[in-house]
Amino acid sequence: MLDLVNSLGGNKKVNRRTMLSVGSICLGGLSLPQLFQLQAQAGQTEKKNRAVIVLWVHGGPSHLETYDMKPDASSEIRGNFSPIHTSVPGIDVCELLPKHAKIADKYTLLRSLAHDEADHGFGTRRLCTGYKNDMPGSANGYSYFPAMETSIYRSLGMLKDGMPVAVNVGPFKASTPWRGPGFFGAKYDVPQYYVHPSNGLTQGADGMQLKIDPLRFGDRRHLLSGFDQFRANLDNSGALDAINQYQRQAFDVLTSSRVATAFDISKEEIKLRDRYNACGFGQDLLLARRLVESGVNFVNVYISGQPYGSDAKGYNWDDHAVNWDMNKAMKARLPWYDHIVTTLIEDLYDRGLDEKVMLVVTGEFGRTPRLEHNANGNIGRDHWPSAMSVLISGGGKKRGDIVGATNSKGENPKTKRYDPHDFLATIYDYLGIDPQTNYLDNSGRPHPLARGQVIEEII
Repeated sequence: MLDLVNSLGGNKKVNRRTMLSVGSICLGGLSLPQLFQLQAQAGQTEKKNRAVIVLWVHGGPSHLETYDMKPDASSEIRGNFSPIHTSVPGIDVCELLPKHAKIADKYTLLRSLAHDEADHGFGTRRLCTGYKNDMPGSANGYSYFPAMETSIYRSLGMLKDGMPVAVNVGPFKASTPWRGPGFFGAKYDVPQYYVHPSNGLTQGADGMQLKIDPLRFGDRRHLLSGFDQFRANLDNSGALDAINQYQRQAFDVLTSSRVATAFDISKEEIKLRDRYNACGFGQDLLLARRLVESGVNFVNVYISGQPYGSDAKGYNWDDHAVNWDMNKAMKARLPWYDHIVTTLIEDLYDRGLDEKVMLVVTGEFGRTPRLEHNANGNIGRDHWPSAMSVLISGGGKKRGDIVGATNSKGENPKTKRYDPHDFLATIYDYLGIDPQTNYLDNSGRPHPLARGQVIEEII
């Protein structure tokens, strides 16, 4: 038997024989190195059972009117709204977010994320891929680099136990020219769904819609496979390969009772459905919760500036004075936004899903510290990527804190500045994906999923 204490004696130096003896200790038939390896593997398996929901607030929400108010700044900077205290001392939010104030112990506010792209499309690409500049040869204006949902989709295997690994939810095709599969190719484009208040669940990707009697799926699939393989041999563009991929997904997804159940929000109690239904987006958030509860690893939900069917101005969060009056838009949108975000947070916690699901709420950038005015008397703010706020909830971590801070005018971080590459590395790592994983582009050049570091304070 190895005596770890006496074998060292009074000598603090450890010889090779002793080290080999320690390394060969067996516990239940396993050496310590084997045990540590199994523990590491178990940790990765646990991570791959986690999920992330991203609420994409399209247009660039103002941090100064939501999560990073500056009441001591001049009126041209602080705006017309006041902060209110929350349930956590030191955390204040906008007065139009009273439900946020009540559950501040359930989220973290990241206030020091910043980047350098002030255009909506380029800002979206920067935050969702990490990369700034497109590479030569990009087709049809699409980003050369894959977006986070596509990277997760490919890295975790596209389908897991019959469930899609990643899903886009919302009335808007998330694979815009700035947010798509990039050099991964069209077959890795993530399926799109949304819950329309009148039409129910709608499938946004044409390839996911199969109008075939389920009883004939088997024969139909066998017949199609022969034709598809023949046609695929004639097409090197990847388009037919993508069609094949969507067909395979459609067959796998639409014939799975587990998937059908996950997408069927009518199975929820009416009371809970009504609780989510402050606007059309509430049902999309409910769908997102059902999906992660059923095993989907990543759900991206698109939130514009107004509910479905509304004719109010402020159709997104792009609050220029030339578009509309920001104050009126905030008064119209923040109450329902406050309701649906906190409803999702509380629902995740009530079900214990906060231990394995991380919620992230963000847009592509913040807004200018100084207000802008137009001839009609409208007040607004321009694009501002140098400062923005991100809400993070759940993820198995104690919340109720703030990460980072901006200066007194909300212009830029005064603490450590985090880049979109850090933001993405954090999401990938949380899901058990090595952010430094390299994928080869069409020219054979390697590119890591993210070039940043994990933000430890978040996860």
